[in-house]
Amino acid sequence: MNGMRNPQSRQNSVFLVSLGCPKNFVDTETMAGTLLQGGYDLTFDQDEATITLVNTCAFLPSAREESYAAIEEALAWKKIKPECRKVAVCGCLIQWDRDREFMTKYPEVDLWSGVDGVGDICRSLNACHDKKLVGDAFSPSYLYDENTARLQLTVPHVAYLKIADGCDNRCSYCSIPKIRGGLRSRSIASCVKEAENLLNAGVKELVVIAQDVTAFGMDNESGENLTGLLRKLDELSGNFWIRLLYTHPAHYTDELVEFLSKSKHVLPYLDIPLQHISSRILREMGRKIDGDSTRRLLNKLRDSIPGVAIRTTFITGLPGETEVEYQELYDFVREFKFDRLGVFEYSAEPGTPAAVMSNQVAHEIAAARASAIMELQQQISLEHNRSLVGHKFQVIVDDKQGKKGIARAYFDAPEIDNYIEISSIRPLKEGRFYTVEITSADIYDLRGRVIL
Repeated sequence: MNGMRNPQSRQNSVFLVSLGCPKNFVDTETMAGTLLQGGYDLTFDQDEATITLVNTCAFLPSAREESYAAIEEALAWKKIKPECRKVAVCGCLIQWDRDREFMTKYPEVDLWSGVDGVGDICRSLNACHDKKLVGDAFSPSYLYDENTARLQLTVPHVAYLKIADGCDNRCSYCSIPKIRGGLRSRSIASCVKEAENLLNAGVKELVVIAQDVTAFGMDNESGENLTGLLRKLDELSGNFWIRLLYTHPAHYTDELVEFLSKSKHVLPYLDIPLQHISSRILREMGRKIDGDSTRRLLNKLRDSIPGVAIRTTFITGLPGETEVEYQELYDFVREFKFDRLGVFEYSAEPGTPAAVMSNQVAHEIAAARASAIMELQQQISLEHNRSLVGHKFQVIVDDKQGKKGIARAYFDAPEIDNYIEISSIRPLKEGRFYTVEITSADIYDLRGRVIL
């Protein structure tokens, strides 16, 4: 939950619950800003609220279960004072469930609002006694810009900059296009203006996000692309980081790689969900790139960008994945030694091509394969972290208690990756950069001391 409270006004006070990814979190921030602008109050204390708003995620079965649990918790809160409490459910779950079974399952919910309802949340809440379903277009088109009211709910020194929404990649296993619609990019001018506003407000780390940031501009004829946007952001003054989440391996260009090798502000941290390395599996996934091209790209990135940290994710158990193809993936992970890595066992998403493929792999097999790769990655991570002992890095402090703090270096994204426990001879300040020497390491986290 993220929010704030104005003790002078609790007549229309909203308690926010935000689930899912950073992209969805920006929608929550946009609704929060719109609510404040529309005269609503936000509160950290649900007991003080008159409305609980749940912004749902529906990307995977586990995410949907979390959304259902949050809805049920909100309805239990409403039941205590049904005469003066309301529950609004927003976001991805509404887009995912085309049959509207959620409305039958939870009839006590007062408002259902899909992705296109973000900008109209005040008007929808004002009329939610009608129990209408709003913003539920099967192909969402909403996209915020630099003029949209938005309340930053992250720590003050970190902010997300969502440069696009939706996706045109149409991977066979993925329901994102069904949930978020097709790709729609903002303009470079809009993104740069918002970035300036955030930096002027004290942000030190801009996290540039989209379902696929490397597809930025591909949906229109403006000629704008990610490299052009990053060049403009890189020209902004100040001491700050720019981090990219998430990139598609098929959309890297020589121009982009060259820029990344020379950028002042864009970190040498690349999140590239590869999903697999077998060319046949990649073809079945609709990934638009084969195994050999993937290897060439990764080697080029390591050769061109000094100190680059590469994060990736893989999927095990896609229908038809053989033991030989899985072993190819396992060997690839062992050989390439990714800096950060996650693995998901495949689960059939209704309405996707992969869900009706033959030769579905048993869940137990997919899960065992994923577990084995993660065990391998733990060994790789421990070896890598130990190699960092004695090295010095610039870090940013996310949290502190006196002379001790939790910080991150360039190779760790906020809320996703690992942390460095640091100590200093002077009190630390959150949101400030320090130079740290790494003193010890374990599988995931590092420890260090401030030297500057």
